[in-house]
Amino acid sequence: MKNLPKIALGTWSWGAGFAGSDQVFGNHLNTGELKPVFDAAVKSGLNLWDTALVYGMGSSEKVVGEFIKDYPREDLLISTKFTPQFAKESANPVEEMLHQSFENLGTEYVDFYWIHNPVGAPKWVSGLIPLLKSGKVKNVGVSNHNLEQIQQANDILAKEGFKISAVQNHYSLLYRSSEDAGILDYCNRNDITFFAYMVLEQGALSGKYNTQNPLPEGSGRGNTYNKILPQLEELTNAMHTIGERKNASVAQIAVAWAIAKKTLPIIGVTKIDQVEEMVKASVIELSQDEMDTLETLAAKAGVDTKGSWEESMV
Repeated sequence: MKNLPKIALGTWSWGAGFAGSDQVFGNHLNTGELKPVFDAAVKSGLNLWDTALVYGMGSSEKVVGEFIKDYPREDLLISTKFTPQFAKESANPVEEMLHQSFENLGTEYVDFYWIHNPVGAPKWVSGLIPLLKSGKVKNVGVSNHNLEQIQQANDILAKEGFKISAVQNHYSLLYRSSEDAGILDYCNRNDITFFAYMVLEQGALSGKYNTQNPLPEGSGRGNTYNKILPQLEELTNAMHTIGERKNASVAQIAVAWAIAKKTLPIIGVTKIDQVEEMVKASVIELSQDEMDTLETLAAKAGVDTKGSWEESMV
């Protein structure tokens, strides 16, 4: 798909409750705090917003829906997801869940609709076809799928003249399994946009946290990453050094690396300065030597940041 911004903005941390920001990130945010963030992003050209019905069980979508009312719908790109574990028995569970998202978002179509994970794959893919035909969904994608599952989905869609437009997987300097599995190459060959989530590893590659200043204790991300912070210091120090040469932060270097790998990073934002940081990150260019240094040190760190929800890609 053409005319996409170089970065998508994620709203996983915008909802509360089950799978919401308070549990996963240790955040407690309200619409008053988030509306200026949304407005600043759209004004700067970052108009692609990624959410999911399961993020805070609808609360993230409702926040996004509250904000998009103030804009011409065609000026925004909205991405949300069908999560198989929450499918109900019906003629088309995929469409039923989409209509719940429509209600939350206050829209009649979405620009990207994803199968959130491979549970039951590929049986859900056929449910996307009537949504594409009706225009309720402009583009479809699969998330957390391996190469074989992506190809299966594409084959099913191709029989009706459609295709996978996008793949969304965990991908960062610390977790490159989609690259190792040939998924990035497959996407590049088939004009599929690869959306990379957790590029900053929930803050562990943001430059804000280290052994002296760990992630929030008791949060899901603190439990995952605080124990590996010592192994990341050589990498994040190098990112800091490269960043100093380019007047850029550690987080911007992580994002610039992901863009250079021909991916579209999804970055969670909760503050205006984070939006501004991402606008600048989208134009940073890294040399091949800098890319090689980062990748070598990332491999040397020897950490595995595969999420508990993920299947192995290789």
